[in-house]
Amino acid sequence: MKLFTTIILSSCLATQAFGVKPVISKKGLGKPALVTHKSPLRQKNVADVSPLFRDPTITRGGAIPGLQAYSDALDSKPITMKALTSLVGWFLGDLLAQIFIAGGPIDYKRLASLSFFGFIYHGPSGHYFYNFLDKQIPGTDAIPVFSKVAIDQLVWCPLFMSVFFTYLGLVNGDSLSVIGSKIKNDLLTACQGSWKVWPIVHLINFKFVSNKWRIPYINAIQIAFNMFLSLLGSKK
Repeated sequence: MKLFTTIILSSCLATQAFGVKPVISKKGLGKPALVTHKSPLRQKNVADVSPLFRDPTITRGGAIPGLQAYSDALDSKPITMKALTSLVGWFLGDLLAQIFIAGGPIDYKRLASLSFFGFIYHGPSGHYFYNFLDKQIPGTDAIPVFSKVAIDQLVWCPLFMSVFFTYLGLVNGDSLSVIGSKIKNDLLTACQGSWKVWPIVHLINFKFVSNKWRIPYINAIQIAFNMFLSLLGSKK
């Protein structure tokens, strides 16, 4: 009898927790009659009544805290924000490369150099290049998209890689002849690595991503590619 009573009480507590109120018959213990009582999770405006959902009026950017503030900053200070975004992307790319591929210890000078390259060159140059490309070749149809991908990979990629190797050489104190040899020996390898990844990435980029979000999108993908570049750039 005690076990049966315990089961009945547990059932009552469980149904009340989900918004269903049991009513016990006056004749004694019998089948509980369920009274219609809508659970708050079944109401239309769930986000307004349930703590399980974020309130968009309190959390900026809706479900992702800070997203709206970041978006506003991209509008008001696009070059600065894209430079900072690239700094983070290059920092993470080289840090992960040193930890998981090179096996450490961490070379903080190299980490700082590559992070600064992202800040001083990758973000700002990408801002101007993609603005120019979108202005000269507008549209998201097949011809504009494939044209942008071709220009990015056949023109911008070799130029970018050459600047990258030159920057690293100057930071390391190399002579112009050493820098020239580095570019001659590793430029094709760097471009071939790019051609295996970025055409597909940029097909999505130029088709679906707005100009404002190109650099953040590229940096999200480039964290992994920067691991390859950081290792190639540090190769003697």
